[in-house]
Amino acid sequence: MNQNDSSPELNRREFLKGGSFSTLMMMMGGIPLTAPAADGDGSIDASQAAKVVRCGVIGCGIWGREILNTLAQLPGANVVAVCDTYEAFLNRAKRAAPNAEGYEDYRALLANPDVEAVIVATPSHQHREIALAAMAAGKHVYCEAPLATSIDDARAIARAARDSVRVNFQSGLQMRSDPQRHFLVDFIRAGALGRTVKGRGQWHKKQSWRRVSPTPEREHELNWRLRRETSPGLMGEIGIHQLDVFDWFFLLRPSAVTGFGNVLHWRDGREVADTIQAVFEYPQGVRFNYEATLVNSFDADYEMFYGSDAAVMLRKNKAWMFKEVDAPLLGWEVYARKDTFYEETGIALVANATQLVAQGENPVEEAPFTNTPLFYSLEAFLANSYAHAAAVEDFTSLFGSGDNDALADYLKDLAGTKMPAAGFLEGFEATVTALKANEAISRGERLTFEDQWYEI
Repeated sequence: MNQNDSSPELNRREFLKGGSFSTLMMMMGGIPLTAPAADGDGSIDASQAAKVVRCGVIGCGIWGREILNTLAQLPGANVVAVCDTYEAFLNRAKRAAPNAEGYEDYRALLANPDVEAVIVATPSHQHREIALAAMAAGKHVYCEAPLATSIDDARAIARAARDSVRVNFQSGLQMRSDPQRHFLVDFIRAGALGRTVKGRGQWHKKQSWRRVSPTPEREHELNWRLRRETSPGLMGEIGIHQLDVFDWFFLLRPSAVTGFGNVLHWRDGREVADTIQAVFEYPQGVRFNYEATLVNSFDADYEMFYGSDAAVMLRKNKAWMFKEVDAPLLGWEVYARKDTFYEETGIALVANATQLVAQGENPVEEAPFTNTPLFYSLEAFLANSYAHAAAVEDFTSLFGSGDNDALADYLKDLAGTKMPAAGFLEGFEATVTALKANEAISRGERLTFEDQWYEI
């Protein structure tokens, strides 16, 4: 589970004003729901990212170029190398990062001593080979989620990350770095929903996922998401992020999953379902229902969490609470902005708001965090990699470089000062859950999770 919940970025002392959550819930009148003060771009601690890290991006397809465009917005990033086996993608990446050296072989990029950190954005089934080589070369690694398309490959990455104490490893579970969601963690765990009864997540977007190319060989490579041997399906590629939010918020791990999936529209020879549903079972009867489709775009993507007192909806960087009529009055909601959703009224949950008493009749109208989760995730990777490298350098200058166990102990003190991000453990656990859910979907059956699957 997430180990960052007690770190300074959540600023519990400031949030609680010295009291307990139970006391807070009884005395909410006039007290705001606040998150740590944001710097100019809305990050939790943007000043940490002011130190520049020389980066290489491996995998420059659509998502890789999105990563490059995001890195261009971050003062802590200096993209010095890009890599892709497809010349057209590599040329586009070099246009996005004109000062970067281009490589067709990732091993040549890793041999470049100027590269301090790499972002692995290749197809998921290629992550293991590249991530292991990068850590062996002493590079900090950001590996997109899922970590791999098999549990064995994901475990190999997690083990290497655990044992490579000199490098910073981050998995691409972007929501773990999103300040809006970090604001909501304490709010939800405080018991604002009452007794948790269920959750729901969805992702709707009409697109085929099929790519075209002038040559059959290249088209085969491009369409790895449509083949079972190389694809973790909609659950692994998309659903992993929303499922991870539920598990993280409620500190849960599912005990079983029942899956359904079919090719209902894009009948083009693909082996992977274009529409899926999965029902995750948790202790005490709690369920999380997830669905995704490539056939219809209506209602887009969001998560819902339901309790006996209220429900919370998350859409992009905004959230709302829908209270039950018999729920206790918290006080602050009288002043909060309210939005109408058909016949329901949602109370806006706005992180980083000022004192509600001072707001009067003009509450904060918009969520203060306007950047994407990818922005905050990469920002955290850069800042944490810089801090990690500095700590390793300090230790080595004092004690030498021969004792990795002592170095690991030394670095434990650094963990509480890092920006929030998903490490190898969170990435591995989320990957295992998503891959097994995809297996249940492919088979159309119920699958019971086993503890040994999560062992590293």
